[in-house]
Amino acid sequence: MLKYVLKRILISVVTVLVILAVLFTMLHSMPGSPFNDEKITAVQRANLEAKYGLDKPLPVQFYNYLKAMLAGDFGISYVIQKNMPISELLRARIPVSIRIGIQSVLLGMVIGLILGIIAALKRNSFLDTFATVVSVIGVSFPSYVFAMAMSYFIGFRLGWLPLLYSTTDAARSTIMPTISLCMFSLATVARFARTEMVEVMGSDYMLLADSKGITTLRLLGVHGLRNALIPIITVLAPLTVELMTGSLVVEQIFAIPGIGSLLVSAIQFNDYNVVLAVIFIYSIMFISVMLIVDILYGIIDPRIRLAKEEKR
Repeated sequence: MLKYVLKRILISVVTVLVILAVLFTMLHSMPGSPFNDEKITAVQRANLEAKYGLDKPLPVQFYNYLKAMLAGDFGISYVIQKNMPISELLRARIPVSIRIGIQSVLLGMVIGLILGIIAALKRNSFLDTFATVVSVIGVSFPSYVFAMAMSYFIGFRLGWLPLLYSTTDAARSTIMPTISLCMFSLATVARFARTEMVEVMGSDYMLLADSKGITTLRLLGVHGLRNALIPIITVLAPLTVELMTGSLVVEQIFAIPGIGSLLVSAIQFNDYNVVLAVIFIYSIMFISVMLIVDILYGIIDPRIRLAKEEKR
């Protein structure tokens, strides 16, 4: 198992470096520069590029950036907040996005699993129909539709929750964004959980376990749910990263100071360092989640780990 995990970690590290190199090259190949102010003369722009090392060959710039990044230095912002270290710029934004994302993932996963299992156990009943309707609604409507509806009815008309994000009332401020973001993952998990549980519950080994008098709770938890988890985890992994990094539109609706809005601003102003830092964080999150999923595959079903080891 240790060898399996170390190999996955090595592949993840190489993937991150490749992503960073490709992104660095693409950003610096784009027209324009961070110093596109019309008031700046060509000489002043050249001086600024020399000051920040942007006049050096691209491989040298990438080497210097990678060396500084490995030391925890993402550079400074050229435009958004001039000369501010990017680590400070991100420090207040990342926890907000991650908090709302984790809340959304956990809420969607728990409720989705419950709905899916109930629907599978009560097929063709009212509960099954209700779970199906919830799944269709959750998949059909974008998260910002739920966000706008909740903002109007719950925040504005009823006044139960803050309309806009407030650092002084962060707990209540995250409720509506969390619910609106979790609807898609809730619907997706419920749909996959129902399909997989129906298939698992009708399998021969489940019928055999049931005939031996195993309790329903143990039958579902140990034998049924474990075998249904792999496809659920597979579909939930990319959703987790998407929710943790935040939805730009939802951030705008609730005025959430997350990293999604920061990324868009950085792209608009060609603030290379900020774009690289945010995309790097996205990549780390995504690859880390996929690494965890890969390890979970081996834990949930050892046959997957053994099959991969045999191919080497």
